[in-house]
Amino acid sequence: MKETGVVRRMDELGRIVIPKEIRRTLRIREGDPLEIFIDRGNEVILKRYAPITAVEDHAQEYVEALHDSLGFIAIVADTQEVVGVAGAPKKQLLGRAVNEDELAKIAQAEDVIVSHTAGQPPLIEGFEPESQVIAPIRRDGELEGVVIVASRDPKHPVGELEQAVVRTAADFLARQLR
Repeated sequence: MKETGVVRRMDELGRIVIPKEIRRTLRIREGDPLEIFIDRGNEVILKRYAPITAVEDHAQEYVEALHDSLGFIAIVADTQEVVGVAGAPKKQLLGRAVNEDELAKIAQAEDVIVSHTAGQPPLIEGFEPESQVIAPIRRDGELEGVVIVASRDPKHPVGELEQAVVRTAADFLARQLR
């Protein structure tokens, strides 16, 4: 069954206004890039474009390697949602929204952020580890996503090694975006 859509007319320059409700639901803001393509049924598809999705396969492989090496939960997220998970249930975390307020704090950070999350708002909706290291993925100075290594065990928190590894992972993924 197809969902009922909103009808809009195209202007003489080929522009169509995306209704406010749809923009809000998809978290699309003025200036955000959109990917436009045609599916096999000749339907036009608009999708929020995030450069991280272009390296999503690398992101998933990288989090699996991080988890295998460190034994901690490893996550990669773009500025909207989780795109790679290892060490935690993928069904529960893939596609989960990223908290915009917390992401804004990370965007301002100069280096990795180490936190013991008790009492803090979670970066990822519904994911509240005991400790975590978060490294921003930047391209041309702009925040494109984050790499997270996290522990749910209070007796085994993330440490200096994880900080160095997460920083390296974020740098690697940033280079893949160029």
